[in-house]
Amino acid sequence: MSDEAPALTLVGRVEGVFVVDSEAVQSTPRAELHLTYAGVVGDRHEGLLRPSGAREPWYPRGTKMRNERQVSILSVEELAAIAGALALPTLPAEWIGANLALSGVPHLSRLPPRTLLMFPSGATIRVDGDNGPCRKSGAAIARHHPDRSDVEFAFVKAAADRRGLVGWVEREGVVRPGDAVKLRTWRLLSYPFEG
Repeated sequence: MSDEAPALTLVGRVEGVFVVDSEAVQSTPRAELHLTYAGVVGDRHEGLLRPSGAREPWYPRGTKMRNERQVSILSVEELAAIAGALALPTLPAEWIGANLALSGVPHLSRLPPRTLLMFPSGATIRVDGDNGPCRKSGAAIARHHPDRSDVEFAFVKAAADRRGLVGWVEREGVVRPGDAVKLRTWRLLSYPFEG
């Protein structure tokens, strides 16, 4: 007996688009995102290649490799759950470097690698995997709540399995707030279809 579930198509909505235009974690809202094969135009993560880092201990640090982390995708429902766990009134997607904030996909972070996000312009993002929470993002949130010294470390636990996804541009195009997004998965090992 298998725990596999069939392929699934979900529909969500783009609530915000953002560019990380500095070395900081925080991103800046934009009217639209231009996606090329190198990623989000003007974003600090733009590029076909990137240097390896702590996530790739099997390579010497700085080794050139495929940039599978061109785009950071977050769920507004998961952000609300993280905010609730941290006892914060809100957690804007741009505070932790989102490029896309989506609604209508409350368990976004649990979608498997290879999931496709398809937009009306034809732009398509292929998911590489989930984005693990880190203290750097916690510190970015803490800067907005200087009275909460606990947030930097608490974020890692509160955002487990809720930190969103990273992916790369499979097809070029433009993405705008208000766009519908169709998410096409392959076979799933587990996904909470209800609740």
